[in-house]
Amino acid sequence: MGFLDFFKTPDINQGVKECRATPGAVLLDVRTPQEYQGGHIPGSKNLPLQALNQAAAVIPEKITPVFVYCYSGSRSSQAVGKLKKMGYLYIKNIGGISSWSGEMEYE
Repeated sequence: MGFLDFFKTPDINQGVKECRATPGAVLLDVRTPQEYQGGHIPGSKNLPLQALNQAAAVIPEKITPVFVYCYSGSRSSQAVGKLKKMGYLYIKNIGGISSWSGEMEYE
């Protein structure tokens, strides 16, 4: 990892592509239910950062690859740390939906 890599932000478009290419992976949106209803990436599951202690209901197996996003990448970064502490092994912060260039679903 070079010095400039420290300043790189995750690319959500690449992250979603990687998630969809990973068998059994979960795309996890850690925004609030209201934000999720206002538009989310198709196929994602909503588990707000504040409710992360209920992760087992959404991701029962700790070996499941999980790709996490939020609005800007900040909450997803926090979620990655919490999920790792909970024993999840394959967690990746893919950044914020504000940079998403694909289609959105609305509820």
